[in-house]
Amino acid sequence: MKIVLRILLVAAIAALVYMCVESVMSPIRFDAEKENREKPIVERLIDIRDAQIGFRNMHGVYAGSFTELEKFLNEEKIPFLSKEGELTEEHLKQGLTEKEAVKKGIIKRDTTWVLAKDTLLGAGYNVAEIGKVPGLKESSSFVLDTATMSSPSGYTVPVFECSVSYETYLGDLDRQLLFNLNDRQEKLKRFCGLKVGSVTEINNNAGNWEQF
Repeated sequence: MKIVLRILLVAAIAALVYMCVESVMSPIRFDAEKENREKPIVERLIDIRDAQIGFRNMHGVYAGSFTELEKFLNEEKIPFLSKEGELTEEHLKQGLTEKEAVKKGIIKRDTTWVLAKDTLLGAGYNVAEIGKVPGLKESSSFVLDTATMSSPSGYTVPVFECSVSYETYLGDLDRQLLFNLNDRQEKLKRFCGLKVGSVTEINNNAGNWEQF
């Protein structure tokens, strides 16, 4: 009987130790995996921001869908300024402007039209993947939205927002820890996930990972 009690006691102690260790290690593993998954997502959101800024520079508004954005990247050309030579300190002391230096042939500035994808994202970029959330086993797309807002000075300003929720890219992890993360963000009145830009405020296309 005493042997059985000792075995049960040892088992209970082992279980308690395991639970204590897990209570410490589970959040650490969760945060590490969260950070690992968010790195490529942030990179993709930055690509989307660059593409949207290029689209706006050409059309005055942001693309309202990834289909429209992909078409722009694959088919349209945007101006690219190639530079050859720079003004020296001596030129600057002489008061020589870049425009005057170009006229005199001291430096060269040529504008060429290059495919939007090549200029904004690189020639080898897979445009068909730009709207997809990277790193997931099952394909999921970012949520893209656009709007117009009035600036403090009274101007109408186009805005866009591209986002992905925690549930989308962390949904297969510990449910309690995910609930805690969402609950914390909601109490702080922050978006539960990653996003760039905003359709509720003019934030100069900032990503929410850049704001805190």
